[in-house]
Amino acid sequence: MAPSATLVNGGTTVTETRRDIEDNIHAKSYVLHRSLAHDPLRVVSGRGHYLHLDNGRQIFDATGGAAVACIGHGDKRVQKAIYDQMNRISYCHSLFYATSPAEDIAKLLIDSTDGEMARAFFISSGSEAVEAAVKLARQYHLEKFPAEPQRTHFIARQQSYHGTTLGALAVGGHVARRALFEPILSINSSRVSPCYAYRGMKDSFDHDGPYVKRLEAELDAEFQRVGPDKVAAFIAEPVVGAALGCVLPVKGYFKAVRRICDKYGALLIMDEVMSGIGRIGPDPTERFPNPIHAWQDPLIGVAPDIMTMGKGLGGGFMPVAAMLANHRIVNVLQHGSGAFSHGQTYQGHPLACSAAAVVQRIISDENLVANVRKQGALLGKLLIEKLGNHPAIGDIRGKGLFWGIEFVADKSTKEPFESEDGVAMGVHELGMQEPYNISLYPGTGSADGRRGDHILLAPAYNITEADVVLVVETTAAVVKQYFRKYGSKYATNGRRASESVSILARRTRR
Repeated sequence: MAPSATLVNGGTTVTETRRDIEDNIHAKSYVLHRSLAHDPLRVVSGRGHYLHLDNGRQIFDATGGAAVACIGHGDKRVQKAIYDQMNRISYCHSLFYATSPAEDIAKLLIDSTDGEMARAFFISSGSEAVEAAVKLARQYHLEKFPAEPQRTHFIARQQSYHGTTLGALAVGGHVARRALFEPILSINSSRVSPCYAYRGMKDSFDHDGPYVKRLEAELDAEFQRVGPDKVAAFIAEPVVGAALGCVLPVKGYFKAVRRICDKYGALLIMDEVMSGIGRIGPDPTERFPNPIHAWQDPLIGVAPDIMTMGKGLGGGFMPVAAMLANHRIVNVLQHGSGAFSHGQTYQGHPLACSAAAVVQRIISDENLVANVRKQGALLGKLLIEKLGNHPAIGDIRGKGLFWGIEFVADKSTKEPFESEDGVAMGVHELGMQEPYNISLYPGTGSADGRRGDHILLAPAYNITEADVVLVVETTAAVVKQYFRKYGSKYATNGRRASESVSILARRTRR
């Protein structure tokens, strides 16, 4: 076989042969795409749940891209809002000016927290939001009284992903994405185990309570190892997205995390870039009758000091993300320097904020988070019915319209496939072909950072029952066909997982 190069594409490891790379000389695109081996499919339009390609095919977007297109594609109301704002003002520098769209969406988001958050900061991507959160945490410790300039360390979790800029990458735990850049990443970070019941609970006696106590003790020990007065913040996704595949915390976990942070004076940052803005369909409570944030769900049950959001904030109509800070942090800055020592050219962009405000009003006016809960329950139920007993599926988990399917070579031992087998990407690629025409978001590293394959389903919030049935039936057909068609291939390549895969293929054919 020709020499190959291993790249990271969308959280999935992809291997390119030398011939693939050489063939790119004849590629038609001048864009530096995520892969240089081939040009991606070209989308010419989108409407509702479907993306229309230049070859005449249409793809059911069952993942909203990367859990982005939360109200589907091509909504005329959002398009009109952007056009109208463009006729007023498209851009002005946030150092000198403010605009109504930024004020509108900020008030909407702050109001949605029932007083927990005080100010919102708008940028263009989730990675930028995490960068801003890390900087704000640092500045808070410098300006509070008494100041603690020694707090420079951030604790995160293994198999976590918080963005791809150097600062966000440094605090994250996505092994494959970090690998090339380890020598230039900040060393002021460390990681503890994720709250990942499928692989983290030791045995049938390790129920939620003991498991939470074990994770709490591990986090406490990490604070002690680093030096409790050196930790600036702990950062985590309330519901882990691409890195683990829609992993929910066990009950009581984040309350334990909050205890440790408060015990040692560190901040709690929650990264809701992927799982927020209604994606998990948070359950209503007396305090939050119409929740949109993941931390408002009773399963999480605690408010962060700083939170980030993106993706579903603007539904993909414009690049927009946000960081929200609580009153404690804002008060320290107001009585200190009087400013957040951070800024970007497209901060608070009028078109992006206008799009976000309309998307959020549509979600609220049409009660779409309630639909997320309803259709999400059906989606999970049908996935388990159709695929729960499949020999290559170890776990199906999620909440709302955020579901993950984890593949295993051995269901009883939870042994993952080898990373070079490319199972998740293979399932995705098969789904994109005729007759399936469905997008299934692939991810890797769920078992140990490198091995472990999963796919995500994250359709639009306005999905119907008929759409859910279509998604589940198509997904099930793709998974079953993948292991029927490609199972024997692993055996011919002599890989370590070959025997398990061959057995899976034979079982599925029966």
